[in-house]
Amino acid sequence: MQLTIGKLADAGGVGVETIRYYQRRGLMQTPVRSGGDGWGGGIRRYGEADVRRLRFIRAAQAAGFTLEEIGELLALEGGDDRARVRELARQRIGALDAKIAQMTETRAALSRLADSCAASEDGPCPILTAFEP
Repeated sequence: MQLTIGKLADAGGVGVETIRYYQRRGLMQTPVRSGGDGWGGGIRRYGEADVRRLRFIRAAQAAGFTLEEIGELLALEGGDDRARVRELARQRIGALDAKIAQMTETRAALSRLADSCAASEDGPCPILTAFEP
């Protein structure tokens, strides 16, 4: 499989600039230009390994990993440091648990405000006054 950067972007569900950004961050390699004669000639071609790497990056981002953490996971990919991979996963789980707790509290507060707003027709709705500076 030989893909242009545009086709790689399509396969990964991202824009071309996202791939270039990942390349600048060192998460993906920038292949050499094939063919062409002179400066800027030729086309960069990407393969199946690039598609898998791009999809891994996107899936790890969806799981909440930062680009720095993803870079570390990619660096650990060929090794046997399972303990570090588990540690990164557990840290992400802890961060997700904290976010879930915060969102649960926010939901409960908003629910109370909505109930309070529905309980009376007098004055402004408590939802509107709750967000005043």
